[in-house]
Amino acid sequence: MDILTLNCGSSSVKYQLYRWNERRVLSKGIVERVGIGGSFIDHYANGKGNFKFEHDCPDHKVAIKLIIDTLLDPEMGVIKDLKSIQGVGHRMVHGGEKFAKSVIIDEEFLKTFEALSDLAPLHNPPNLLGVRAAREVLPDIPHCAIMDTAWHQTMPRNAYIYSLPYEWYEKYRVRRYGFHGTSFLYVAKRAAVLLGKGSFDVNLIALHIGNGVSANAIKKGISIDTSMGLTPVEGLVMGTRAGDHDAGIDIFMMRKENLTVDQLDNILNKKSGILGITGKYTDRRDVEKAANEGDDRARLAIEIETYRLKKYIGAYYAALGHVDAIVFTAGVGEMSTVIRGRTLDGLEELGIIYDKRKNELSRTRNAETEITGEGSKVRIFVIPTDEELVFVEDTVALLEGRYDIHTNFRYSFEDPDYVNPAREEALKLELEKKPELKEIIVRPPKKG
Repeated sequence: MDILTLNCGSSSVKYQLYRWNERRVLSKGIVERVGIGGSFIDHYANGKGNFKFEHDCPDHKVAIKLIIDTLLDPEMGVIKDLKSIQGVGHRMVHGGEKFAKSVIIDEEFLKTFEALSDLAPLHNPPNLLGVRAAREVLPDIPHCAIMDTAWHQTMPRNAYIYSLPYEWYEKYRVRRYGFHGTSFLYVAKRAAVLLGKGSFDVNLIALHIGNGVSANAIKKGISIDTSMGLTPVEGLVMGTRAGDHDAGIDIFMMRKENLTVDQLDNILNKKSGILGITGKYTDRRDVEKAANEGDDRARLAIEIETYRLKKYIGAYYAALGHVDAIVFTAGVGEMSTVIRGRTLDGLEELGIIYDKRKNELSRTRNAETEITGEGSKVRIFVIPTDEELVFVEDTVALLEGRYDIHTNFRYSFEDPDYVNPAREEALKLELEKKPELKEIIVRPPKKG
């Protein structure tokens, strides 16, 4: 059984084809610049390598058709016909309060999800375009929706209700929803395995640090608070999003610059964060390089981002009372020794101590590593996320009629013996070049 996963953005479609019975990725890639000209596909086929070529994609339907044609291509493809694809799992960003778990998509779902578009105007419309396009291209198989917000539906009211007129919640469902749910679900379950505990016996602070950034307080294995809110704009410093700031600034600047609502929306989502501070960078690698070369605003961006991360760790430590582990994940969290180190510096009084050498060694997406320092009361993990595997497992379980909310459902990666074959194979090659990485790889405790 092959499962195709799709993650549709406004101008891109990420995809992965997973062979469930063999537990391995057959292919993955991305179509970029959909609808804006100069579109291309960057495609990887297991055993065949990488392929990248231009192809005009004026809309999502053409992009998805391109993905299917590439998967079937004799030279670049990995399947002979579409019959092997038994289901499609779609990443859906904002499920509101309507969806606390993944569901099979039907017309009623599409109507309900469309009504939620004003909660996530930058994300839900392209998600819907992708679903409708995929259902046209692949009409004879089930399509499933995996909600980014579902993981956070366990938050208590005191964490998700804003101190705003309560009727805004009653009329418009204005509240904290949180995002990066599939990533947090995956790393929370894996952290429990690495701690040798049950999934619902752990308290964690998880930090998903990529272009989008959010923190998650996890108590007894469930989300009790998170930094993103009604939209992904709230919270930590991000690549182009503002994060926490005085809402009065928005009103002030609208008056000063005569900004429209749409113009301010664009500034908060696409011209703020790291880009807003530096004036030119969003990629943390560029920021770190510029900082090392003396760029003052690049240095400032790092200082602001890590200071905010540090504050959230302290706040969530207080909310949890006891913390078993801090988990770094996503592109920056997995690869930036600078962001991790600056975030953890000075937390010794909280019993959080990291090992600087281990932190420098931890730059891999092929293994789970530990950078805990001697005497630390809290363990510190770097866990490469695997959102696509969550999409796959939810889709398979829905098709087999055994799926439920994560508190009543067990994932394959909760097993201490779970292995990701592709990562293990890549790790062998990585260790040949970087044998010292062995020192920090963490495995689940042995039974007995």
